[in-house]
Amino acid sequence: MSNTISVTSSAFANGDPIPERFAFCAPCAENHSKMSNNISPALSWTGSPDGTKSFAVICVDVDVPTIFDDVNSEERTIPADQPRQDFFHGLLVDVPASITSLAEGAESEGLVAKGKSPGRVAHGIRGINDYTMFMASNPDMAGDYGGYDGPCPPWNDELLHHYEFRVYALDVESLGLGADGSFRGPDVMAALAGHVLAMGKLVGTYTQNPDVEGYVG
Repeated sequence: MSNTISVTSSAFANGDPIPERFAFCAPCAENHSKMSNNISPALSWTGSPDGTKSFAVICVDVDVPTIFDDVNSEERTIPADQPRQDFFHGLLVDVPASITSLAEGAESEGLVAKGKSPGRVAHGIRGINDYTMFMASNPDMAGDYGGYDGPCPPWNDELLHHYEFRVYALDVESLGLGADGSFRGPDVMAALAGHVLAMGKLVGTYTQNPDVEGYVG
């Protein structure tokens, strides 16, 4: 596999902070955090190789804590050296090879309290992102979260979070995960195996902790 795909956005440059309007939560002086606009950023990609039959577009936070005991605690912080795990913010597969961009808002036009339905849309098939798991215990927010839902890292986390917007060029028209979108991040990653011709990514950062370098309040 050759990393030939160039992924860009009009919303932010590679390595820069993600603006608040593209986040699920935003810093708030009174309560540490508040709901934000949750708009999906525009994405474009170039450089897919010959033989590309579809794309998969994934957004993943690679810096999510593995221990949740102290998340958003007034008395504690989450140390930067705590082991981290992936959290999938958006899963879009079976994107036709003729599509090489997603307009702003194509995967989310705002905050939907109980999630957006996964499944087929005009530009692919949306899977279930990890907010479904995260919100499961909250009756006011529980539901299936399909499409994109943006950053909302713990406001007491000492680590700057990195969000990877990955585009995979594939040698199949479909990953065979089902049109109902009932698949999750690990299902997509497993299905990609053996089908990736090229991959590229755009990385944005986000934090709600004013003590962390990279904070934009």
